Amino acid sequence: MPSSASSVHRGRRLMLLAAGFFVANVLLIRALGQAGVDVWMIAALRFAAGLALCVGARRSDLDVEALFLRPRLILRGIVGGVSTYGFYLTVVELGAGRATFLNNTYVVFSALLAVWVLAEPFGRALALGAAAALGGLGLLTGAVFGLTQVGFYDAVALVVALAGAWVVVMIRQLHREGISTTTIFASQCVYGLLVAAPFVLLRAQWPDAALAGGLLLAGIFAGAGQLLMTHAYRDLPVAEGALIQTLVPLGIAAGGFVFFGELFGPAEILGGLLIVSGSLLPMLPGLAAKPRPAGP
Repeated sequence: MPSSASSVHRGRRLMLLAAGFFVANVLLIRALGQAGVDVWMIAALRFAAGLALCVGARRSDLDVEALFLRPRLILRGIVGGVSTYGFYLTVVELGAGRATFLNNTYVVFSALLAVWVLAEPFGRALALGAAAALGGLGLLTGAVFGLTQVGFYDAVALVVALAGAWVVVMIRQLHREGISTTTIFASQCVYGLLVAAPFVLLRAQWPDAALAGGLLLAGIFAGAGQLLMTHAYRDLPVAEGALIQTLVPLGIAAGGFVFFGELFGPAEILGGLLIVSGSLLPMLPGLAAKPRPAGP
């Protein structure tokens, strides 16, 4: 689906707002502390909150029949649900910094995949922006200095990144096929819940009411972010949208400073500046990729 200049600008605004919701999600989960909640429970509450948003706020756009009859939509839901759990798992096993850095390599993977699958351009500005953002992520999280020994969960994180790249390209492709934003997002929630349900019922420890309420609110933030991100990909090229999402770790770091008193050294500050520069570079006049004119 061709995108006009105004729709690309709208997509950028939505993607930035989505990044804000993702930051709020992580910071809220962090504020709840190390309560020992199983990652399947965290993922399930996120999917449940997202599905509630789809049914409650966007019911008119929801195509229930397509959720169970469109193979590509089903596969998007399963892969998206499993990769969400995989990300939470790697955060637990590797730490937030290392897991975030490895997961965000999907920025490059998705851009390259979109060139091949969707014939989207990957020009100089996006290439430079991706390199700057990935370098900044490495400095901000400290992962650049911690990947000398690669273990099993590092491999899991890279698989999650590849899955994430496939998902965002698939979102763009499903939009081109006329599938609504709500239906695309609901597919992740429905199949994510189906994947998580056996583990939640058989092994997860149920949190108390206060903790469950906090986790549900965090799930609403994540669901809102996912819904906005999915809608943004209707108009925004995959590479640029993924690049904007590299602002999430920066927002988490800033929130850590404001709310948790975390201090950052020169390397982390340089990393943050690189992320901002890399994310903004493709949007600068004269460097931004020219949208294809609307029309047949």
